[in-house]
Amino acid sequence: MKKIIAAALGEDVHIAGIANFLNLADKLGHKTTFLGPAVSIDTLIEKIKEENPDIVGVSYRLTPKNAKNLLDKLQSRVEKEGLDTKEFVFAGTPPVIEVAKDINLFSQYFDSGETERAISFLKGENIGKHAKKLPSTLIERIKAKKPFPLIRHHFGLPSLEDTIKGIKKISESGELDVISIAQDQISQQYFFHPEMHDPSKAGAGGVPIRSKGDLQKIYEASQRGNFPLLRAYAGTKDLIKLAGLYKDTINNAWAAIPLFWFNKLDGRGDMELKESIEEHQKLMKWCSEEDVPVEILEAHHWSLRNAPDNIAAAAAYIGAYNAKKFGAKNLLNQYMFNTPAGTSMKMDLSKMLATQEMISELKDNYFKIYTQTRAGLLGYPVDQYEARGQLASSVMLQMALDPDIIHVVSFSEADHAATPKDVIESCKIAKQVVKRSFLGQLPDMTYDPKIQKRKCEIISEAKKVVDYIKSTYRGAGDPLIDSEHLSDMVKKGVLDTPQLVGSPHAAGRIKTLIIDGACYTVDNNGKKISEAERLKNLD
Repeated sequence: MKKIIAAALGEDVHIAGIANFLNLADKLGHKTTFLGPAVSIDTLIEKIKEENPDIVGVSYRLTPKNAKNLLDKLQSRVEKEGLDTKEFVFAGTPPVIEVAKDINLFSQYFDSGETERAISFLKGENIGKHAKKLPSTLIERIKAKKPFPLIRHHFGLPSLEDTIKGIKKISESGELDVISIAQDQISQQYFFHPEMHDPSKAGAGGVPIRSKGDLQKIYEASQRGNFPLLRAYAGTKDLIKLAGLYKDTINNAWAAIPLFWFNKLDGRGDMELKESIEEHQKLMKWCSEEDVPVEILEAHHWSLRNAPDNIAAAAAYIGAYNAKKFGAKNLLNQYMFNTPAGTSMKMDLSKMLATQEMISELKDNYFKIYTQTRAGLLGYPVDQYEARGQLASSVMLQMALDPDIIHVVSFSEADHAATPKDVIESCKIAKQVVKRSFLGQLPDMTYDPKIQKRKCEIISEAKKVVDYIKSTYRGAGDPLIDSEHLSDMVKKGVLDTPQLVGSPHAAGRIKTLIIDGACYTVDNNGKKISEAERLKNLD
């Protein structure tokens, strides 16, 4: 830990940047002293002698011409007083920084938008633009980026060539840490079955990946800039074989695994529900043996289909429970905000806090849980300026969960698939909100009494669903991992959503409404009903 003093020099009275810099230093454990605005060179020299700091911060944000005269005098006095062994750093506007670089005094230069570089400097790291190659594994990269979350974004265009060019551009920008390769449905479902490829559907939903070589080219494209991690969308067939391919070619950062989905239930795969649960459990076990982190795709798939908040929370808990039981060491739990449509900010946060609290009960020394947040597509307007606002407001809400990863969803998504430019711009918008949050400039909504009340209500109701699944089990094993029992719970309607109506694989009888910003189970008259009442009616 170091001793730092800082001042706005000469006639400069702008102190916001210095205050932020010292605030960051305080958070990281350094001892700081702020000398104030419009500090004269004589006063600064006197304080350096008096305080004997390790680092001296100097700020000047007025005209470059005046800056040159002032900084020339400062350098002369520092050398005359024998203080040039101290480390001096400079902050200012870009034009003034160019002047400061001609003064042989400063080790680093910061403008107002470089919070992450400032933190890296204060952590003692090499902070050339891309001087430090960050770790190539997820957990180590999360640790290296703290206190900031990793920034993730998906990317995949209908052309492999355009996707590779785009990944090069995105990587060189240094704006995100994880690129999720969005491959087309054929790649996810029939990669190892070329006889089932329909050329007319190539590129539907993402980039057409047809060979191991395609994945290797994508990986090579990412090896530049800040060397972002890569991960691929979950497959719906040949799960372990596909996971092995991803690990060997793109060093897959983590495996995304649903428990109840990507099968005949949602039409994204060919497996029956029971078989699909078993195959996903086998994949969880494989990931534990290969030390691959696991992301469970569960809660938001229920919410996307208008399931009540308590069922979404219960499903998230069951998914996390399965990951732990099948040996996963590191779990990424994803929280999709703005889902279902019409959910209010306060009630959205209530659901996420409830889910986070339930899942945290599973943590121990052998099972680590990391928080990944994202905006929901249902909240994005088509208007691209309004969508930018939605992205920023959603990230602001997400910061209440102190995420380890923010899955940025491009503002363009309601209008078109994200281009490299869209990805980079969306990440910059999100990172600005993150910076404001870290500097303590965002409100903390978690203490709101209404949010806390709804959180406790969701936990209570969700636990009734989990307890029902346990109490109705007739086998000798564990009811929360028994594939037959879990599939029966979906067919019976214990886990249910309105959008599964008519499905031969589920009940689809539940009715829900958004009431006061939250998603509730209701009866035929639109009146809220409790889980105790709903579950009783199933027997």
